[in-house]
Amino acid sequence: MPNELARVVDAASLREVVSAWRSVGERVAFVPTMGNLHAGHYALIAAARSQCDRVVASVFVNPTQFGPNEDFAAYPRTLDADAAGLAAAGCDLLFSPTVNVLYPFGPEASVRVHVPGVSEGLCGDFRPGHFDGVATVVAKLFHLVQPDVAVFGRKDFQQLRVIERMVRDLGMPIEIVGVDTLREPNGLAMSSRNQYLSADERERAAEIHRTLKTMREAMGQGRARIAIETAAADRLAQAGFQVDYAAIRRADDLALPADEERAGLVALIAARLGRARLIDNLLI
Repeated sequence: MPNELARVVDAASLREVVSAWRSVGERVAFVPTMGNLHAGHYALIAAARSQCDRVVASVFVNPTQFGPNEDFAAYPRTLDADAAGLAAAGCDLLFSPTVNVLYPFGPEASVRVHVPGVSEGLCGDFRPGHFDGVATVVAKLFHLVQPDVAVFGRKDFQQLRVIERMVRDLGMPIEIVGVDTLREPNGLAMSSRNQYLSADERERAAEIHRTLKTMREAMGQGRARIAIETAAADRLAQAGFQVDYAAIRRADDLALPADEERAGLVALIAARLGRARLIDNLLI
C-alpha cells in the first residue's frame, strides 16, 4: 500500500509536522523538486528514506531560476499525480508552497543568494542568473524544512556543486547527498523535459550519453582536452543538436584541469534538441 502522505502548503504547518518528528528523535531528509516527477525523482526519495526516519519532498516551480525566454509558464504542473507517486515511493510529507510563501515580497524584491566560482561558466554562461535563483530557493527551503540530509541528483552536476558550496560557506548543518543519474534503456538521462521530445528525438537524444562515454575514453587514451571537447561538440552538431557546451572540468570545483590531469574529472554536455535543453555528465 502507498505511504500515508501528509500535504502542507504553508510554513507554520510544515514546521509543526517536522517539529513533532524531531521531538521523538527522528532524523529528517529533504528532496526539493519542481514537480512533474518521474522515476529519477523517486530514486531520490528512496535514497532519502535510506538515510533518515522521515522524508519531506517539496514541489515548487521556482520563478527566479527561469530566464525571460525559458519555459516557466509552460513547465508542466502535475501536483496530484506527483503526490500519488511520492506516497508510493515512501515520502512522508509533501510541501507545495505558493510563490507568496517563498517570496513574501515578490520574486523581484527577494533577497538573493549568489555562490561565486562554481555558479560561473558552463550553464552559468548560458542561463544568466539561473544558479542565483536555485541557490536562493534552496536556501529558503532549507531554512523552512531544516533537514538533517538533503538529496539531489547528479544529473544536475553543476547545481549539486553550487548547493554543496552554499551549504559549506553558510555553515548550514545539512549533509548533501548526490544520487547517480537514472537513465532510459537507451542511456538518455531521465528528465522532466524529456517529454518535450518526439519519439525520434528521444532516440537521437541518447547520442549525448554516447558522446560522454567517447569523451571519457579519449581522456584515458591521453588525447588533449580541447581536441576532445571540439570533437564532442562537432559530433553532437552533426546529429542535429544545438550545442551549448561539451566540456571537461575538475569534478570537485568545475575549474579547468591542467593538461596533465586525467583523473578526478567530469565530462559535461548541455545541448538543445527540438524544444528540449538537455544536460548530462559522466565522471572520468
